[in-house]
Amino acid sequence: MNSITKRKPRTLAAAVLCALAALPAAAQEWPAKPVRMIIPFPPGGSNDIVGRMIAQQLTERLGKQFVVDNRGGAGGTIGTELVAKSPPDGYSLLIISVAYAFNSSMYAKLPYDPVKSFAPVAMLGTGPNALATHPSLPVKNVKEFVALAKAKPGTLNYASAGIGSFQHLGSELFRIMAGINVVHVPFKGGGPAMIDVISGQTQFCTGSLLQLIPHYRSGKLKLLGTGGAKRVVALPEVPTIAEAGVKGYEANNWWGILAPAGTSPDIVKKLHGELVVILKSPETQKRFESEGAESFEMGPDQFAKYIASETAKWGRVVKEAGIKPE
Repeated sequence: MNSITKRKPRTLAAAVLCALAALPAAAQEWPAKPVRMIIPFPPGGSNDIVGRMIAQQLTERLGKQFVVDNRGGAGGTIGTELVAKSPPDGYSLLIISVAYAFNSSMYAKLPYDPVKSFAPVAMLGTGPNALATHPSLPVKNVKEFVALAKAKPGTLNYASAGIGSFQHLGSELFRIMAGINVVHVPFKGGGPAMIDVISGQTQFCTGSLLQLIPHYRSGKLKLLGTGGAKRVVALPEVPTIAEAGVKGYEANNWWGILAPAGTSPDIVKKLHGELVVILKSPETQKRFESEGAESFEMGPDQFAKYIASETAKWGRVVKEAGIKPE
């Protein structure tokens, strides 16, 4: 065998090793440019609050801009479809909330597959909803509110971020369990819905506590009860809705990050690792706690199972309430 023949296997082996070595290197270089974080709802809602908080910290840690892009509409499906059809290169991410688990039951046909179109990255946090009213409504607690609604059926209006939103389903669950007749007024996002309740055009909402606390502390809204299993540390004076009169009621929002299916596992792993550090930081935990929520670490596989369980739970509410998309 001549020297040229002897060198060929070594050259081929070296080429293969170089190619394999380049694979994780691509993930190590990520991000090499700005990353777009799609929030499938308008500014002002809980998705927006959490998304911007996380985007800022990822920008600081990774040295590249994580740009928030609000793409609201159709119960979050417009922004969600945009990410589902984006290149799986780690530069388009989706901030989701519990509303993501509603759409399988809401829509007969979605422009994406809730399971196959995405790669779960991490859960970010969770927090209860709360029953909030305009200060002028003559009630001081949940029992008085339910009594007023029963005395004047069909006269109280509640605002939501739109048909199929967390505010909508949380309110419908409350309506069903309390046995009251109230009118739904949908808006295009949690921000516009809050403005309407604060102005007194609609009388109440059951929104995410993360979104409601600033307005409660400023006196623009009254909080009658929270939707968690226990009282919120930041609001010990506010009872849970269950202990205040509607036994068994529980509705929690949550937030997480998805990437398009096919995104490199190395990129998903790196992003998840950065998020774990962010979620464990005292700054993040304090921020969540002050807003009536809590950071919640959950890996990709565990997060996928959690989404499936939430989809089944809220699907039953959609069916019982007879909710249909616009």
